[in-house]
Amino acid sequence: MNEDTIRLVVIGRMLRRRWRLLAALAVVGALVGYGASLVFPPRYTTTASVLLPGQWEERELLTQVDIATSSTVLDLVADKLRWSGVSGTDLEDQVVAKAADGNIIKISGTADTPQHAQRLSDRTAQQFVGFAKQIAGGSADNEAATERAALRKQVEAANRRISELARAADPGQTVEGVEARTSLEKLRTSLEEAMTKLDQADPASNTAGMVVMGPAARPTGEAAPTRVQLIAAGAVLFFLVAVIGHLAAARMNRRPRTEREIAAALGADLIGSVDVPDDGHAHRAEGGGTRARLGRLLGTDTRWDTPDPQRSGDEAGRRIRYRRVCARLRDRSPAHQRLLAVVPEGDRVAQRAAGQLVAEAANDPSTGSASAGHPLLRLVPVSVDRPMVPDRATESGALIVVSAGNWTSAELTGIARACADGGHEVVGLVVADPVLARPSSPADHPPHHAAPAPAVHSHAPGGSA
Repeated sequence: MNEDTIRLVVIGRMLRRRWRLLAALAVVGALVGYGASLVFPPRYTTTASVLLPGQWEERELLTQVDIATSSTVLDLVADKLRWSGVSGTDLEDQVVAKAADGNIIKISGTADTPQHAQRLSDRTAQQFVGFAKQIAGGSADNEAATERAALRKQVEAANRRISELARAADPGQTVEGVEARTSLEKLRTSLEEAMTKLDQADPASNTAGMVVMGPAARPTGEAAPTRVQLIAAGAVLFFLVAVIGHLAAARMNRRPRTEREIAAALGADLIGSVDVPDDGHAHRAEGGGTRARLGRLLGTDTRWDTPDPQRSGDEAGRRIRYRRVCARLRDRSPAHQRLLAVVPEGDRVAQRAAGQLVAEAANDPSTGSASAGHPLLRLVPVSVDRPMVPDRATESGALIVVSAGNWTSAELTGIARACADGGHEVVGLVVADPVLARPSSPADHPPHHAAPAPAVHSHAPGGSA
């Protein structure tokens, strides 16, 4: 998988094989979300609206938003509310203002109860309007009012001058006189309209006309994030982290998966591959104790990143593959040479394949060893952490049997070195593949006169050879 693109089939296989672990992690995430909801109490939010009459530019509206959430206004709100231990600084995180369409300032208050949220929004809106009107009545606005009064006097003087010019114009009905009087009246009308617009655009008059558009509505539900949202977010977050962690681990996996890669890691020639019927425990870890039982409960004792086993042929076809491996092994070793079938501990698939190879070699008449009771192969499990192979004695070679995708290159190299340290030449490699077995038919069973397969006894490394 480390060389392939992660496809939906891989994700589906992970969900199918690790659903118990993912479900357990989702439950843990939900519990964490529930704990977070206890740490952060429920909050309620409501909004009060303030209307700003007249014409306002966008920057002016933003200025009013800043005023509504300023420390001065919030200090006034805290004084009016008289909440124990709550100051204007504490309200900075509980009050939010923003400009809406139609010259409306929306002031939202958040508190621990619906009543407190409603009172906070209403008081903030009221104090904002009062403070804005107070600012509008300041000295700077008085100077502006004085300038506007002087401007009105100039306009009145201009109107009187226009009237004088109109009277001084030709009183006759000549075309030039009519046009002059018409132009003067248009000029008078333009001055009056300009003065009216100036009065309407007066910021002081607009500010003085601010009004709170009714009391804030009492909230009926909690503000986000609610307890349900925190629980759901915790479950989803833990689930996604677990999925991404599985995919990342599989992506970084560097275990050899092909026969050529395994042979290169061991430095041995590939003799062949054999099929092992999958009994549902092929990739299940061995061992006991609490950790092993917990792994079986959560499904972590099985590999999820291995492809689904392919469907195999009948029992007779599988035995033919074992016999062919034994035949190639005879061609590579001297007559009646005894070999060690070295298998990594914990590799159930390889151990079953090696056991079948031992049985086939013992029952092979061409070896001449079945009647003497000395099989050609002897099964020897070795630890991948500290591999140890018995010293050379009656056996003078090693056949390594492994399954694909379970061991790293370093672990496989360690097994090959352990064989060399024991004086055993690695004569070959056999790769065991788990397969789905078809239901057996009477024709698939071996004949009654065939000798039964001997029991396979595993000898501890370092014992007598």
